[in-house]
Amino acid sequence: MPNQHGRTYRRVSYPRQYVSPRDFTLAAPPLIKPPSPPMKISTAARRRQLYRLLGDLPPRHRPIRVVSRHIEHHRDYVLERLRLDLNGEEIVPALFAKPHGPTRRWPTVLYNHSHGGLYNIGKDELFNPKPYLIRPGYGPELLARGYAVLAIDHWVFGERATRPEFDVFKEMLWHGRIMWGAMVYDSLRALDYLVTRPDVDPRRLATIGMSMGSAMAQWVAALDPRIKVCVDICCLTDYHALIKSNGLARHSFYYYVPGLLKKFTAAQINALIAPRPHLSLAGTRDPLTPLPGLKRIDRELRQVYRAAGAPNAWRLLTYPVEHQETPAMRKEALAWLERWL
Repeated sequence: MPNQHGRTYRRVSYPRQYVSPRDFTLAAPPLIKPPSPPMKISTAARRRQLYRLLGDLPPRHRPIRVVSRHIEHHRDYVLERLRLDLNGEEIVPALFAKPHGPTRRWPTVLYNHSHGGLYNIGKDELFNPKPYLIRPGYGPELLARGYAVLAIDHWVFGERATRPEFDVFKEMLWHGRIMWGAMVYDSLRALDYLVTRPDVDPRRLATIGMSMGSAMAQWVAALDPRIKVCVDICCLTDYHALIKSNGLARHSFYYYVPGLLKKFTAAQINALIAPRPHLSLAGTRDPLTPLPGLKRIDRELRQVYRAAGAPNAWRLLTYPVEHQETPAMRKEALAWLERWL
């Protein structure tokens, strides 16, 4: 029989006169059918649909303020430690780095840090990578190739790790807000900040990240066409494949957006990036990205990019590893940026 959550319970029969809660076992819920591709709706309209799913957010174009800036001169680059007012609620610490050299507009990468349960490390992952990322961090690699880079601390990470993730998630939900929406909002406003800088080329912006940062790279690129190149590492997750593999617990609370599966599949979100270049790197043994789901997304995006006249701008590369970056992945990620940015 169904309960108030839509789950189905199977009654177990025993030869006695009463029934207790122990007489029921939880049966697997039916899978939600993926939404059909929308008919005759523009990419811009689909982006608006996706953004509306992110809950109550501050005004999209509220003024951005640089609260403080501390500049450090290193041997090969200049580092700015920033405190930004992006959302009007909580100051966002950030790192902006650019190569030494004459004044110019640099191609710039928005770097999205990962999760990994290591809440004390946010933006600093750029130079001090977490254990599942290889060394050196992406900061030195990008700077050496002539890119500027920005990384922010997301909610509950780095200098913003003042409260547990579960507490922030639940309180936001009570107020009609969604944690993932608040995080995506901060990333979009970070882009808004970047294009105001005289040392950033607004025509050459990319985004990259691992794990949670991979999901962020996908969503930011899907929602904001100013991103010209996207590289995601180890989080191209097909939601329905994740449900089928009983893998929901493998992603933390921040990841879940109410009503998302009524409107979008993971492939349909990523289709909003087309025809812009998008490289995805994944492990075939990674339980966060079930292999059948990777294959389904790849199949659908190949069709999308072919229809857009850019068949070479989408690429999924897989490796026989779990949830980790490898030297081969790093090589491909940097080569993709050099090719397209």
